[in-house]
Formats: sequence, structure tokens, C-alpha cells
Amino acid sequence: MPILKPPSVQLKNETLQLRVSQDLKFRLMYYAEFIHATAPYVVSEALERLFRKDREFQEYLAKKEVNHSEEEAPTVVPRLAE
Repeated sequence: MPILKPPSVQLKNETLQLRVSQDLKFRLMYYAEFIHATAPYVVSEALERLFRKDREFQEYLAKKEVNHSEEEAPTVVPRLAE
């Protein structure tokens, strides 16, 4: 039984570009095929699940009083090379 369910309703989407390993890309595509959905849907749902489950992140958001307007988008801090 899949953890993520296929989409029932399409929401307004934004475009996001990211780089992932080839292995991760293939697993993403296979998982999307497995649940009869698209790769962007799988990524969105996985992130939603992550954000819901992470209690520390929930506390962080509560402190930030998140506003979803584009003008107040969070600053992205680049990660240092590992």
C-alpha cells in the first residue's frame, strides 16, 4: 500500500528547479508510476508530509508567522560544500 495517495484535485502550482542524483530521479519516477501520479505531485506530497511531521519546523513556522505572499518569501541560505 503506497504511503502517498494519487491526486484528487489540482492546485495552483509554482515552478521549482532542483538537482538530484540519477538514482533518486529514477526512484521518484517509479514511485509516481506506482501510484499513478506525476513526479511533481510525489515531490509536493512528500514535502507536505515532511513539513507536517517535523515538530521543530512547526515551532519555527509558528515563530516566523509565515505569510504566503511572494513579496515575503523566505531568504534561501546556500549550503556549504560538504
